[in-house]
Amino acid sequence: MQTAPVRATPIPSFGDALRAVESLLLSSGQRTARRNAWTSVLEDRRRAKDRVEAQLVLEKSLSGRH
Repeated sequence: MQTAPVRATPIPSFGDALRAVESLLLSSGQRTARRNAWTSVLEDRRRAKDRVEAQLVLEKSLSGRH
């Protein structure tokens, strides 16, 4: 007697669940605007991190000269 193969369905993450609710509640234009805004936030954070790192390197190189 053969048994049917067991299929495991992954449990969606919290982010996946939020995106599903968002897609039900918001029109596609709002969804796109929100996604673009979040991408902007992430890019601003990346640039800020790069600025801090550059500032530290600059300060370190200048302090070594004195």
